[in-house]
Amino acid sequence: MTSPDALRVAVLLSGEGTSLENLFERIESGTLDAQIVAVIGSKENAGGLERARRRGVPALAVPREQYPDPGDFNDAIHAELDRHEVDLVACLGFLSLFETRGKFDGRAINVHPALIPAFCGKDYYGQRVHEAVLASGATVTGATVHFVDEEYDCGPIILQEEVAVRADDTPASLAERVQVVERRLVPRAIQLFASGRLAIEGRQVQILDAP
Repeated sequence: MTSPDALRVAVLLSGEGTSLENLFERIESGTLDAQIVAVIGSKENAGGLERARRRGVPALAVPREQYPDPGDFNDAIHAELDRHEVDLVACLGFLSLFETRGKFDGRAINVHPALIPAFCGKDYYGQRVHEAVLASGATVTGATVHFVDEEYDCGPIILQEEVAVRADDTPASLAERVQVVERRLVPRAIQLFASGRLAIEGRQVQILDAP
């Protein structure tokens, strides 16, 4: 059972929510001391919204296409976040830039399916990342969890893990192995945050010893 003072996490997503499902499973198994208090999707048909609703978690679509101005889009997201006393925002497959606006500086994380600063930025997401890795001839890729700042995939790195690129890889096969790593790194990063063990020092994140 989740403790009453567990970290309150809001998840932003744009797709099916497999990373969200991973968090639910970790919480339910008692290996992650957190609770998902809200899920916000940038698409009406984002599958992650239904995953949240099945568990009774507030889930709302804020369709990006209805907000030509990124600031207005973020206004709507922040208005929803303000309703839930959020400790941490987790961007999990969220295809828009979340503006931390001071309130969530150092309290918003993102997962990216490559080793930042390689294969990252505004136009690098989903299968595009893995296609670019294969096209480049790179022999190593991986996954990164980092804090969110004012640019795409640019905030201080919390955790990274390498994944070898195989000669017979396709974008789908590479994505599958990278996702396995993502599902390990994201809960670990959230647990470190919940335990007060992450300290941002300039461009670096220090992982502090457990008390």
